[in-house]
Amino acid sequence: MADAADAITLPRFRAADLVVDTKPDLTPVTEVDRAAEVALRAIIASERPGHGVLGEEFGDDPGDGDCRWVLDPLDGTKNFVRGIPVWATLIALEEGGRITAGVVSAPALGRRWWAARGEGAWADGRPIRVSAVESIADAQLSYDSVPEFDARGLTASFLALARDCWRTRGYGDFWSHVLVAEGAFDIAVEPEVEYWDMAAVQVIVEEAGGRFSDLSGSPRADGGSALATNGLLHDEVLAALSPTA
Repeated sequence: MADAADAITLPRFRAADLVVDTKPDLTPVTEVDRAAEVALRAIIASERPGHGVLGEEFGDDPGDGDCRWVLDPLDGTKNFVRGIPVWATLIALEEGGRITAGVVSAPALGRRWWAARGEGAWADGRPIRVSAVESIADAQLSYDSVPEFDARGLTASFLALARDCWRTRGYGDFWSHVLVAEGAFDIAVEPEVEYWDMAAVQVIVEEAGGRFSDLSGSPRADGGSALATNGLLHDEVLAALSPTA
């Protein structure tokens, strides 16, 4: 499935005739987002008939069983349309309400991450593991756009946390979280996300030995926000980002 998506997305990256529309929520969508999701849904219908599908572009088809695929055909569309190579297709398998496998494929970076419950996490064919950093003062933090912290009333708390960290970078999207999974970063936080943004990421972070939750601390990908850490820093970061911090 990831190969099929890459075969659609990568040839259209930086295309001069790329068609970009605006969705009702004012975020961009391209013909590539839609084409990749159509292709993924066709593969699922052929190979796993009866499985449900939840996708960013075409909504929820519940299917007739306990298995559902969660798809973000092009995470990082804003990067894609501006010619920035940090974008990916995210594919997750949900069984009985729990994410059991996930793939993040970023062909413009030449990289792919994947994980399955009990099988560990992998990047480009090698096992990956979160860092062993134990102190906020030694930690690298990646985040998404600052205005989203404004919307949640978390700007002061976030800036205080950022100042306490050794280093911060605003990578955002899937990139922040897989960098935590492979031990390059120690903390990734996004105050506003959708389920399809985080479903694949959650299992990769957790199978790499990290922790994943929303900003209330619930270990879920559909909570509307996301925090990924190496596990050692998770509770401290949650406390720092609490509205009363």
